[in-house]
Amino acid sequence: MITEATKARFAREVAKYPPEQKQSAVMACLSIVQQEQGWVNQESEAVIADYLGMPQIAVHEVTTFYNMYNQQPVGKYKLAVCTNLPCQLRGGNQALQHLEARLGIEMGETTPDGMFTLQQCECLGACADAPAMLVSDRHMCSFMDNDKLDQLLAGLRAAEGRP
Repeated sequence: MITEATKARFAREVAKYPPEQKQSAVMACLSIVQQEQGWVNQESEAVIADYLGMPQIAVHEVTTFYNMYNQQPVGKYKLAVCTNLPCQLRGGNQALQHLEARLGIEMGETTPDGMFTLQQCECLGACADAPAMLVSDRHMCSFMDNDKLDQLLAGLRAAEGRP
């Protein structure tokens, strides 16, 4: 499950810290696993804990504290809509409802084809650009009205060769 190439990536992250503080690389190691596998399971947490010399529960606490770590498989594209107050005041909840209607799923679910997972998220630090969302933990989208949401979905589907 965790390859030697993955452990080499772990080593590069651990090298950024003093030897007695290698546990500081836990978030980077979790991100590496998620990039490679799409989510972080308990087996991966155990490998990270062993690699960093820390209790497995401590790794699990990090995984469960931050909503950026997927604790179950997600779709190819994870759509995380900010629903904190500034985004709510500028249409964040409506954006979430629009995506639910367009995708035929509710928040927290994945489309049957495995293409999209819809989530709400905490503040993305883009309050002036509200409503904001994050696509696959990497791409920030701003001013997401219904037209822009429809364009985003169409573009992602086209990138996959789907109508």
